[in-house]
Amino acid sequence: MSLVARDITRRVGIVALTLVVGLVASYAPSRAAEGEARTTVVDQPGAPGTMLRQFEDLTGRSVGDLNTVLAVDTGGRNVTVDEFAALVGGEKVDGVTVLGTMPGSRDILGTTMADLADGAYDGRDGGGTVLFASAVPGGREWCLTMCVASGKSVYECLLSRRTGELIRTLDLGGDTTVGATKTAFEKVNGMAVEGPYAVDTLTGDAEPTADEIRALLDGKDIDSLRRVATVQTPDTGWALADVAEKSGVPYRKTTIHIFTLGLPFIGKILVVCVSHDAGRTWKCSTRPWSGF
Repeated sequence: MSLVARDITRRVGIVALTLVVGLVASYAPSRAAEGEARTTVVDQPGAPGTMLRQFEDLTGRSVGDLNTVLAVDTGGRNVTVDEFAALVGGEKVDGVTVLGTMPGSRDILGTTMADLADGAYDGRDGGGTVLFASAVPGGREWCLTMCVASGKSVYECLLSRRTGELIRTLDLGGDTTVGATKTAFEKVNGMAVEGPYAVDTLTGDAEPTADEIRALLDGKDIDSLRRVATVQTPDTGWALADVAEKSGVPYRKTTIHIFTLGLPFIGKILVVCVSHDAGRTWKCSTRPWSGF
């Protein structure tokens, strides 16, 4: 296959956590399995917002607030809803490459799906599969929407509702500084925050479970983890791998740092970072920050 043909057949996925605006277009909706719905949208300016409004009209339920947009290359293979959900959460999926991450905005809802498909909201088109995900405010539900190009400018879309609060996770190297960690989350959330005001260090004998991560993000204590140090206004030049030592904590198999940040009108935001491979890599998690 030629390079041009290979590029044309490449499938690209876009993940977007969404805010719906009142845009109008022709569509052909239909119901899928329980908790799912299908619709079709013509790709023209405003198509992302139009598609999401169609799903609200079809289901009679909110699809949530725009938070993050990801573009991924699926390598031409079929990708399941669960695999796309894993990508939204920051996990790696075999055979899928993340092309770019974009914070959500009203402007993104007014562009075309093809514009987002290259991983950058820049007016240049990509091609293939488009995927949206949206966190529903005030609840423990979020939506995942996959849109597949069907013809030159038509996308067929499937919405699937997910239970449980959405957690955003980034894989970072141990040499990533505290300041760079903050900047990475600001980028994916599209919002600047204050701080960090403090960092708490916890230790344990095993990595926390997903439920325990959620509890830590709620500010709760975990029986299997011991809070051993708190440093106010940590140096943003500290590397993640060095925070424990600089906090006076000896090496432990599992080390967790909880950074406290602040956002005007929203208040305290927590970022939980868990060590892996003796601190060479870290998984840092937070809930999506409320958008614009």
